[in-house]
Amino acid sequence: MIQSILDNDLYKFTMQQAVHMLYPRVDVEYIFINRSDTPFPDGFAEKLQCEVDRMATFKLSLEEKNFLIDTCYFMTPVYLDFLEHYTFDPKEVTLQQNGGKLNLTIKGPWYRTILWEVPLMAIISELYFVMTNAEPLSHEKQTAINLNKARVLSDNGIKFADFGTRRRFSSLAHKGLIKDILGVKGNTLIGTSNVFLARHFNIKPIGTLAHEWFMFHAVLNGYRMANPTGVDAWTAAFHGDLGIALTDTFTTDVFLSTFDTMHAKLFDGVRHDSGDPFEYIEKVIRHYEKLHIDPSTKTIVFSDGLDITKAVHIHEKCRGRINDSYGIGTNLTNDVGVTPLNIVIKLAKCRTAPDKAWHKAIKLSDNIAKHTGDREELDHCINVLQRGI
Repeated sequence: MIQSILDNDLYKFTMQQAVHMLYPRVDVEYIFINRSDTPFPDGFAEKLQCEVDRMATFKLSLEEKNFLIDTCYFMTPVYLDFLEHYTFDPKEVTLQQNGGKLNLTIKGPWYRTILWEVPLMAIISELYFVMTNAEPLSHEKQTAINLNKARVLSDNGIKFADFGTRRRFSSLAHKGLIKDILGVKGNTLIGTSNVFLARHFNIKPIGTLAHEWFMFHAVLNGYRMANPTGVDAWTAAFHGDLGIALTDTFTTDVFLSTFDTMHAKLFDGVRHDSGDPFEYIEKVIRHYEKLHIDPSTKTIVFSDGLDITKAVHIHEKCRGRINDSYGIGTNLTNDVGVTPLNIVIKLAKCRTAPDKAWHKAIKLSDNIAKHTGDREELDHCINVLQRGI
């Protein structure tokens, strides 16, 4: 199900480098959230445990390391040497099943456990469909769907990347998707978040950072300072590379309130991951204009539950005003005639050092349904930020 240590999204490796560099003593705990409460079949946890144990066998090969050296110019020699000797530790993952409910936690040093999220979700998704005897569309129909999507995106001049590792139907279907897209003449695929597949197809691996980066900085520096200190820490780690800022960890309005001229000029653009995309376009353009920055020199990356039709509509709104690209996930890698799982793995708590107290980590959103974490802590965060704006 997982093909390699690189069968993971690039943003987990980039964040691992930053954590390894800046926060080597931080401990974290992640939890699995089944948003749709889909029941898992009997014996699921046992089979999942076998796959988790198998993860310990993966190591970065010399060929894979050389690929990272050649393509990921922002990865430091120190980090690459660390990754070369890294192995997954299954003891960091705790699994339990009660009836159809799956309980999963990941706990340990942040610089180690950060790589578990994406491959675990990919395994859970694929294993679920295997154990429930899901019947996907025929290979011919899947190929036709993939080719049609690639052609529509190409015909509309929409630059897009595959972001679908986490909830894919299977690793085989994921590989077939990219093969199909690349077979379309004039395709506008700019890369994939999956580093293993980027290497296999000799395309660009794409990714920057995720919500957990800002969630941790809220624990470290408080909710009002989470965004500016998170942005500054990212800048310290990458010196202007990987310059797409994720804005909605504590709502976009809060993020933009501290996204000043220096940061807005330094970062290439922003990523939309929740809320109304059309309102977001107007808000971001107004913000750049207020800072006397030409929006046409900046980019919005859209990544919130996209399908092809939605991407076309958003592109029309951006045309000639601000650059746009699209990270399309589940609709690419799990549009095979089954109902995809609605699952996430999120940072739940962290501590700044092994001898420090644990603190709850939460995420707001521009979509209230995507708020994540302890309800009391969420209410406290909202109160703090409302007083601060």
